[in-house]
Amino acid sequence: MTPRAPLRGLCAAALMAALLLGGCATTTPNTENPRVASDPWEGFNRKVFAFNEVLDEKVARPVAETYRDVVPQLVRTGVGNFIGNIGDLWSAANHLLQGKLQAGVEMGIRFVTNSFFGLGGVLDPASEMGLTRRSEDFGQTLAVWGVGAGPYVVLPLLGPSTVRDSTGLVVDRQVAPSVLFAAESDRYAMTTLEIVHGRSVLLGTTALLSIVALDKYSFTREAWLSRRQDQIFDGAPPLETFEDIEDSNPAPSNAK
Repeated sequence: MTPRAPLRGLCAAALMAALLLGGCATTTPNTENPRVASDPWEGFNRKVFAFNEVLDEKVARPVAETYRDVVPQLVRTGVGNFIGNIGDLWSAANHLLQGKLQAGVEMGIRFVTNSFFGLGGVLDPASEMGLTRRSEDFGQTLAVWGVGAGPYVVLPLLGPSTVRDSTGLVVDRQVAPSVLFAAESDRYAMTTLEIVHGRSVLLGTTALLSIVALDKYSFTREAWLSRRQDQIFDGAPPLETFEDIEDSNPAPSNAK
């Protein structure tokens, strides 16, 4: 088994579980509400959401809070910059795959600049030069290619997604920061650091969510689907929002 196999297996298993169990769901979509219509597996998704909430409360959030409180801000900023820099290279590739040539070239220059002049990406001189981060993932690329989102699904451990974006996630993980390390233990350590750092960034957001949301599951679904639409259409989703939830619309323009 290769060092990347466990993580690939986790993503694939999560996706297959969602597909298999979701296929057995009997929930009838509510076509009057496009958000609900995009979530025909709500019964299953709520159970996974509840499991993830317990895991977050007992493990992920306490570890992230400890990381935030113990690790100096300067170090945490460097960790975020390093992780983001690896993502910039993959973002450049996705921009190019989507036909966004200028954005792809700019993200490539950003990666090279931070890699050579930012101590391997720990510093971020590219932002000071006006090369802002414009992240793209393979799920967004699939959307531009015309692949429909499919049903909304909550993945065990991984959280909100769709069938399309779950497939994209498997590809995204093949170019994650952990692939830079040869030793399996180092790969696991890097993946753990990614998860802990990412969770620490969201501590304020999730705390607010717990206060304002009457139904945390529905609120999270609405927010995630809206944000995903915004990402796919580069901040300018079409006005026919209620008709586009299931991605029946034409592929978004390649213009940034």
